[in-house]
Amino acid sequence: MARTYLDDDFLLFSETARKLFHDTAKNLPIIDYHTHLPPDEVATNQRWENITDLWLGHDHYKWRAMRANGIPESHITGNASPKEKFRAWAETIPNTLRNPLYDWTHLELRRCFGIDTLLGPETADKIWEACNDRLTDEDFSAQGLLRKFRVDAVGTTDDPTDSLSHHETANASNCPTKIYPTFRPDKAFFVDRPTVLIPWLNQLGGNIISFADFLSALRARHDYFHDKGCRLTDHGMRYALSKPCDERKADQILAKVREGQAANQEEADAFGALIMYHVGQWVSEKDWTMQLHLGPKRNPNTRLFDKLGPDSGFDTIGDWPQGEALLSFLDSLSKLNKLPKTIVYNLNPRDNAVLAAACGSFQEAPIRGKIQFGSGWWFNDTLQGMESQINTLSAIGLLSHFVGMLTDSRSFLSFPRHEYFRRLLCNIVGQDVEDGKLPNDERLISKMIGNICYHNAESYFGLPHHSEDLLA
Repeated sequence: MARTYLDDDFLLFSETARKLFHDTAKNLPIIDYHTHLPPDEVATNQRWENITDLWLGHDHYKWRAMRANGIPESHITGNASPKEKFRAWAETIPNTLRNPLYDWTHLELRRCFGIDTLLGPETADKIWEACNDRLTDEDFSAQGLLRKFRVDAVGTTDDPTDSLSHHETANASNCPTKIYPTFRPDKAFFVDRPTVLIPWLNQLGGNIISFADFLSALRARHDYFHDKGCRLTDHGMRYALSKPCDERKADQILAKVREGQAANQEEADAFGALIMYHVGQWVSEKDWTMQLHLGPKRNPNTRLFDKLGPDSGFDTIGDWPQGEALLSFLDSLSKLNKLPKTIVYNLNPRDNAVLAAACGSFQEAPIRGKIQFGSGWWFNDTLQGMESQINTLSAIGLLSHFVGMLTDSRSFLSFPRHEYFRRLLCNIVGQDVEDGKLPNDERLISKMIGNICYHNAESYFGLPHHSEDLLA
């Protein structure tokens, strides 16, 4: 019998899968431990003038699809009106069939706006009006959406120079969601970009001349972040930086940068590796979690990068070997007995088995799943990609200790992606039960599903328990 798109049992193809989702996974709160949500918008309880500002303003996933659909840049990042941009997105949507954007878009329309009409050119104006009418509701705000989706905690992504004042304001409000900063020192590696690094060093604080000065200033900000509630770092890099230079060489590199001379790639990698060697130890000493996002190739389209700048939807999957460098980096910290809890995300799906196995080489008591093979990220944040990550982890590691899904999103409408993940997880496990690959033990299987969807993350990150009103 044909199924109806996005019905109550969407992606659930067995009775066991349906029971697991509806009885266990569906009603759990959310810990979204890695996002790019703007903390100032939580602090000010942001509201939006129209659906384009909320839905399309910072979403490079949508921008890429619109370009592939032949939409002119004026209607993506340019000066077209918000309504024209929305119509351009509506024109694109019917062409995204089998892309996760199609499912995400319609889940968000249903869960956030109560709209079950399919988006397309012929329905664009009606849905534009309906969404904008909903935006005027008293509870439709940044904090209102966090409450609606019962979001227990959110991890933002923050530069070491940030004051974190917005986090303090948000957490002092009556918003039940805890907003945690994440220490993201990527600009510290930019010795190959003096015009970016030098102004950033001036913001970092102090008179930074030597590498020791640099490290001291960065450590001071790390300590500051800890005092403000930070418990995670995040590092975006092409591959793990595992061959540090000595401090004398780092001084020489920094001196050349101060003179406006860019470091070459080998120097930049060695300088960055020395920073990571120290930051990794700080993370361990403070019992934080280190996140490594490995594999992006940034800005390959130089003409449009020069025109539109970074994070505009042109980054892609890198083609570098990953395993040896990661093993070497993890081992350098393990030798000191200072390897922190670590989550490794890969962008190239071919690296799934290599990195999942690498994580297994550094597991150690008493932490369960201390080194995590992270959720499907970016180009792997798809039905196929998330299923592949789950299946690889199941075969090579312990799925039971997986800390689960994150949105990695800039949008307050993205929380239905947790529902998407929970459905496909329940479907995989439920089908295994029905096929006799797993025991038909409701207590055993339900406990694993609940742990992956919520409780593992709650324990692993050491976050305070949920607000009681999230469970009401």
